[in-house]
Amino acid sequence: MSSLFTPLCTLLQTRLPIIQAPMAGGPTTPELVAAVSNAGALGSLGAGYMTPQAIQESIRAIKRYTNQPFAVNLFIPSQASEAIPDVAPMKQFLLQMSPRHETQGDAASIPAFEDQLAVVIAERVPVFSFTFGQLKPEMVLELQSRGTTVVGTATTVEEAVALATSGVDAIVAQGYEAGGHRGTFLCHVEAALIGTMALIPQIVNQLRIPVIASGGIMDGRGIAASLMLGAAGVQLGTSFLVTEESGAHPVYKQAVLESGASDTVLTSGFSGKAARAIRNRFTDEIREFPGEIPPYPTQNTLTRPLRNWAAEQGDPDYLSLFAGQGAAMGRALPAAELVHQLVEETKASLNRACRLL
Repeated sequence: MSSLFTPLCTLLQTRLPIIQAPMAGGPTTPELVAAVSNAGALGSLGAGYMTPQAIQESIRAIKRYTNQPFAVNLFIPSQASEAIPDVAPMKQFLLQMSPRHETQGDAASIPAFEDQLAVVIAERVPVFSFTFGQLKPEMVLELQSRGTTVVGTATTVEEAVALATSGVDAIVAQGYEAGGHRGTFLCHVEAALIGTMALIPQIVNQLRIPVIASGGIMDGRGIAASLMLGAAGVQLGTSFLVTEESGAHPVYKQAVLESGASDTVLTSGFSGKAARAIRNRFTDEIREFPGEIPPYPTQNTLTRPLRNWAAEQGDPDYLSLFAGQGAAMGRALPAAELVHQLVEETKASLNRACRLL
């Protein structure tokens, strides 16, 4: 078996059906994105927290490093108007966690989605992906009319169908095992905790557009399994988190590499939105908060001073160590070498499966 070419490759104009997940907050440097794309896969910039100017600068840096397709990912703002509880108790609780860090204002500081998206449109990004909701059909068409492939994120069959109806070109199916924020948007997170192995074939059965498997995939065995379940490709985050080009903090990378199979938990404590992270002192202590955790992005803003302080100190106990359930299989390699190993492992796994027939 000499090729891993699938319909997703045709859609994305890549040689490989592998996507480096768009991990927001710093890991997806232009160097990482370009290295992955140059290796034949699709690099992705996690731009959800970035200002429009920073997005533009990163896109142009990526274009200097590669002439291959790449993606930019943004967060869809919530349509629901959640009542924000009094944040004073949370601010005091966070200060008690580590009195040495300074508090900041409690205003949400996520840049305006419309301004971020305007940059993506103006820069004619090859691939635009999004999570936390649906993009309006007219905006999907606007992006596609400019040559941009549009990819949505679903955690349930119902979400996948809704996204397909809106006109997206492909869908990332995010399993329960995935690291980072859950992309759920049509139901409560508790009702959307479906494992990758169960989610992929059910979504594939309902759709005619490419489905991209995501969640717990760390090596070629996971890629091969996803392809055999009907996925047209895979998206890996935690695998690329520990590569040399990743911008993740060194103690973050070390925590991933030293983690065990049962060391991740789901928590909304870091941002107000459920996310999978490596268990640390913060995830344990935030469970003792007696009140209601403020919703995203308010809680994200409230915890930022503590997380920034932890990064300055190199203290993993208060960092948001987002990672998937397969974190223990991470490999500290250059990104291009990781892509090469993933391809060879996938081919070996598929060949092994064929020999069993």
